Amino acid sequence: MSSFLELKSFYKHINRAPESGESGVGHFNIFKVEDLIISRDKPVTYSRRNFFKVSLVNGHSKIHYADQCIEVTGSALVFTNPMIPYHWERCDEQQSGYVCIFTEAFFSRFGGIRDYPVFQSAGAAVINLAAEDVGFCKGLFEKMLDELDGDYTFKYDFLRTMLLELVHNAQKLVPAAGQPQTGSNAAERITGFFAELLERQFPIELSNQVIQLNSPSAFAKQLNIHVNHLNKALKEVTGQTTSQLISERIAQEARILLKSTNWTINEIAWGLGFEEPNHFSSFFRNAAGMTPRQFRQADMD
Repeated sequence: MSSFLELKSFYKHINRAPESGESGVGHFNIFKVEDLIISRDKPVTYSRRNFFKVSLVNGHSKIHYADQCIEVTGSALVFTNPMIPYHWERCDEQQSGYVCIFTEAFFSRFGGIRDYPVFQSAGAAVINLAAEDVGFCKGLFEKMLDELDGDYTFKYDFLRTMLLELVHNAQKLVPAAGQPQTGSNAAERITGFFAELLERQFPIELSNQVIQLNSPSAFAKQLNIHVNHLNKALKEVTGQTTSQLISERIAQEARILLKSTNWTINEIAWGLGFEEPNHFSSFFRNAAGMTPRQFRQADMD
């Protein structure tokens, strides 16, 4: 499994104080790549962050994202989200650009930032820039950097606007195409990514909490691979299909919720991604040999 990098650890790593990035609601900050001391001698390690990141990178580097490796030889925009582990490998010391980090709460009142395509898969996350696009993107990053240091009362609203402008303009450009990695190591890594995506949805702690990934196609889309590729990798490593692994974990959570909460069966069904309670009952009967109501009653007895 990949490591998990929190904001506090990120700031410690770059020897910076995070206070300047506090907006009252969420977190936002921006840095110049040249000011970040990162050794390119470290081995490639994938890690998840608990924040989003948008970078303008200039120089030769490789972006390892899900099962893809995308090489950048000029300038590119890179969008990463907390769900998918990734690693930025610097291939030479001549690197420049900007790094913008922010939490999901920073956009909590302005829609779901993770719903934008650039934050959903490797296929849209790394965008090679033509010369005419570099100046525009650089100008936006510089403007955000200046604004962050200013004292305008509504500067964080302004920063959200500029960041969204960057996202929308990026989505108009053609994304870079990464080459899927093959072999047993790739299958093991895909399996690890899948397991992390699956486990991150649990436990369900609120009755209005709904899992977002509950089908092979949903996981494949998030990992930016064909569903058959995902199924083949999981079958090779675990001996089970994607559907079997998803069903087992959902059934396990269903048993936990039926035993440990007083939520209605409809609420549990909804939280586990079933739009119709009877579909959940049928699913649970196949998994446990009894209906959810019978299971709950047997536990009470």
